[in-house]
Amino acid sequence: MTTFATADLCDTYGDRLGIVAPMFMCFGGSVDFFGQIRTLKVFEDNALVRQTLSTPGNSDVLVVDGGGSMRCALVGDQLALLAQQNNWRGVIVYGCVRDSVAMKTMDVGIRALNTHPLRSLRKGSGEIDVPVAFGGVKFTPGQWLYADADGIVVSAEALTVP
Repeated sequence: MTTFATADLCDTYGDRLGIVAPMFMCFGGSVDFFGQIRTLKVFEDNALVRQTLSTPGNSDVLVVDGGGSMRCALVGDQLALLAQQNNWRGVIVYGCVRDSVAMKTMDVGIRALNTHPLRSLRKGSGEIDVPVAFGGVKFTPGQWLYADADGIVVSAEALTVP
């Protein structure tokens, strides 16, 4: 896997990047990850998250706009394991996760606002592959996301690592 640093990407491509506000905590076993963006917009319902992570990830990153809800978790260890098994590089959750200790052992990047022990509903409501915005950045399917210990950046195109 190519190595990169978001700080170096900012130095080289700064004016072309969306730099996500520092609001996410790292929960997965992979701290550094990158890939093309796929999106979901859901609220306290993770059925579409499960459905999406059950499909081939093709080394993509799933960005889940959960509305910033702090009332339940949208991703737990079972969904993180699905992400790992189906070749997703990472999952960004604008909301909460649970089973955080188990997630640390998995080879997938997981970022979220916080943890919450309660699982979400499973009704299947939400939107797939639509632009979503949070953290001062708009995430559009097909863009590229790069995450490391220093933060998350988004680019309209794949970047050459400096």
